[in-house]
Amino acid sequence: MLRRLMERRLPPGFDIDTHFTPRYEPWDQRMCLVPDNDLFEEISAGRVSVVTDEIDTVTERGVALRSGGEVEADMIVTATGLSMVPFGGIRLTVDEAEVELPKAIIYRGMMLSGVPNMAFAFGYINQSWTLGADLTSEQVCRLLNHMDRFGYTQCTPRAPADAVGVVPFATLTSGYISRAIDQFPRQAASDPWLRQQNYALNRRSMRRAPVDHPALEFSRAATSEGTAAPLAA
Repeated sequence: MLRRLMERRLPPGFDIDTHFTPRYEPWDQRMCLVPDNDLFEEISAGRVSVVTDEIDTVTERGVALRSGGEVEADMIVTATGLSMVPFGGIRLTVDEAEVELPKAIIYRGMMLSGVPNMAFAFGYINQSWTLGADLTSEQVCRLLNHMDRFGYTQCTPRAPADAVGVVPFATLTSGYISRAIDQFPRQAASDPWLRQQNYALNRRSMRRAPVDHPALEFSRAATSEGTAAPLAA
């Protein structure tokens, strides 16, 4: 389908295999979209050319290619140096013990096992980012309302002993993901420790699931006597 769409927009005989067919499958890495076809229109008009190769080095005039060619350039925009940092580099501790993120398991794509009262938003990598962030916001609001209703002050996801983080935080093969993915928490093999990259499925699952899921441990603030208030039945 993607190829047919490009064939309609590019001039006859354009080398799609070389310039617009990557080594990976769609959504193994994020896809670049041209909503208004402006790039294809400029190529068809002869005002833009495409060179697909590997960079050997930067020269005084531009970029030397592995194939032996050279592309002259007035400006070079580098776009491969992104370094992902989990939670902006914030150091997480629980009761003065540092949280080892690679060993933590993610609850419903928004909380970490063993870390109380912390939620984060991570959108979808294969569709609109805000679809995933909105679902997380709805889940967090339901959880806060539940805690207010029963007087809970703390909520902590507890992964079962047999839960193993076998699924990466993000499954793209892009270089910036691969370079940093071992620093991030992981997912397990099944719900609620796995969030599929499927909005419709996640939306149904989230709205049907109980707010007080057995994987969540709720508690109240300590009383004046220093003991925790009893939990609601």
